[in-house]
Amino acid sequence: MKTIRVGGVPEHFNLPWHLCREEGDFEYEKLNVEWRDFPDGTGAMNKALRNGEIDVAVILTEGIIKDISAGNPSRIIQEYIASPLIWGIHVAADSRYQDISQLQGTKAAISRNGSGSQLMAYVNAENESWDIDELQFEIVGDIKGAVAALQEDRAQYFMWERFTTKPLVDNGTFRRVAHCPTPWSCFVVAATENFIKNNELELEKMLGVLNAKSVSLKETENIENIFAARYDQKLEDIREWLNLTTWSQQQISEEEVQKVQDTLYGLKLIDEKLLNFKYYF
Repeated sequence: MKTIRVGGVPEHFNLPWHLCREEGDFEYEKLNVEWRDFPDGTGAMNKALRNGEIDVAVILTEGIIKDISAGNPSRIIQEYIASPLIWGIHVAADSRYQDISQLQGTKAAISRNGSGSQLMAYVNAENESWDIDELQFEIVGDIKGAVAALQEDRAQYFMWERFTTKPLVDNGTFRRVAHCPTPWSCFVVAATENFIKNNELELEKMLGVLNAKSVSLKETENIENIFAARYDQKLEDIREWLNLTTWSQQQISEEEVQKVQDTLYGLKLIDEKLLNFKYYF
């Protein structure tokens, strides 16, 4: 049985992976898919791919494209979530900042350098016509670190996926002042070039199992209740999120990758746009 080490965020998007593991779907194809949670997100997964700690990552589109441009020896093997990611822009509940315009010139909490939370801070600044050269960051590691940083005023705002942070808004830890959706599909599956070279058939089987699950996911009996219970979400929030979310079973398009590269290049986050981007399948 072939072992494939997969990393991803501990968020609701990745339920299809967990159901495939729990229900023995991967084992039926003689695959041992090991899962590792990365609560600190894309930057940590890119590092793990580079270091050979994982073989595959379910990772933010803009994050892996930026890191491949910087030399990460990995390739996108499939689009995973075709819909945009809706980032909430949060402040501490008792913060004096009431509107996104007031956050110009303040410090953003980010999980780490090169993370999705950092990249989207640049995208948001561009949307708001702020000077991106004046952006300031406080590295906090994960959501718990962000809570502490905002409460201690070491940072003034934090961008993270809207529904993941909704319980912290509901319980009065955070206050959301705005949203910032990605202008592209939000998650892809990436694998290291070394693993691809030696395990093409196994990767095809893994994606086949995953895609079969994601195609039928929304029709699964009581799926809304399963999501709500597992991820500590209100049922009405899960229903809204499911209506907004589309799982993909295709490779990401060249047009989508070009859109991401154009944005990253315009923000001076990559030095050049790759003409022959690294895809697989």
